[in-house]
Amino acid sequence: MSLLGVFDVSGSALSAQSVRLNITASNLANAETVSSSIENTYRARNPIFATQLDMFRDNPSRAGVQIKAIVESQAELRMRYEPENPMANEQGYIFLPNVNTIEEMANMISASRSYQNNVEAMNTSKQLLMATLRLGQ
Repeated sequence: MSLLGVFDVSGSALSAQSVRLNITASNLANAETVSSSIENTYRARNPIFATQLDMFRDNPSRAGVQIKAIVESQAELRMRYEPENPMANEQGYIFLPNVNTIEEMANMISASRSYQNNVEAMNTSKQLLMATLRLGQ
């Protein structure tokens, strides 16, 4: 891997963590949305990350993180009996998303810290490259 490959790896990780933060924010924003049917109820989403290694292709120094997919959680939706709610179905139930706010907050903290660590790795690499360039002066 070339010296500049560190920026590719950290850049792809920054992009992946940014997507993770956006998905987490969307999950939190929809945590208390109400629906009258199971089909129309919001389901929590999660990104699936994968390592990207193109070691045997044209560019042997390309590596990083890629998002394979964004999947919906298969956890059960919450049902609550509220016959006075205008969104209640014929039996008086409303449906709430399967978003666990505690898990989502932990995901947000983890994604934020990963983002910060990758920014720090890029800054450190930049400083080391600049110091290397100054050696020739």
